[in-house]
Amino acid sequence: MKKLFLSILISFLFIGTQNSFANNPNWGATGHRTVGAIAQEYLNKSAENKISKLLNGESLALVSTFGDDIKSDKRFKHLDPWHYINMPFDVKYEQSEKNPEGDIYKAIITCIDKLKNKNTSEDDQIFHLKILVHLMGDLHQPMHVGRVEDKGGNTIQLQWFKSGTNLHRVWDSNLIDHFGMTYTELASNRKKVSQGQIKEWEKGTIADWLAETHQLTPKVYASVEVGQNLGYEYAYEQMDLVRTQLQKGGIRLAKVLNDIFV
Repeated sequence: MKKLFLSILISFLFIGTQNSFANNPNWGATGHRTVGAIAQEYLNKSAENKISKLLNGESLALVSTFGDDIKSDKRFKHLDPWHYINMPFDVKYEQSEKNPEGDIYKAIITCIDKLKNKNTSEDDQIFHLKILVHLMGDLHQPMHVGRVEDKGGNTIQLQWFKSGTNLHRVWDSNLIDHFGMTYTELASNRKKVSQGQIKEWEKGTIADWLAETHQLTPKVYASVEVGQNLGYEYAYEQMDLVRTQLQKGGIRLAKVLNDIFV
């Protein structure tokens, strides 16, 4: 009888642990590290040296998850709105209703200003550099520029290979994890693009890049139905866009950092 009770108890604990993991995604760590690794390769010597000094030799890939890592620290709870902007499909950022607590555009501009200001302390430079690396990745994830009514796809419930998930998580991590490559493999196997294409991607402002991502958002919403079980077909159809966004994020992050650390 005791053995039976113990067996049932272990089963419940196992199920509870699975549910706990299911409700706590890995914050897209592989995606963020891919963006950081790609950016590292496009840094000029001045930026590379100054950033290496600030980060004590740590790579952009390593610090790229910092923005999510600190979410476990209540002192940084006020930074949660920095990771996204919610606005309707037919509204531009300039005309959108702004969150008084901030948004991803304001956060990126704040980080850039802090890093350009020679009076910013070294500790503050390090903090805002790590945040900037993370947010430039978020800027290129369509669900970080999603609708307010579903919290950027977080309340749109789906199945991923018959396991519970949501639209935001699919684009944060499910697609990338299913692809089965480490961040170094994703970075080194990025698409071959011409110098002309790179220059095109580098053009524009943070607002322009946000608007570009926002144009993708309706397409992502339209690609699923609530409760749909997504699998191989969806992964095949969408992974090309995911890889492109990671690559753009890395190249543009390097452009921003090169402009800061001249």
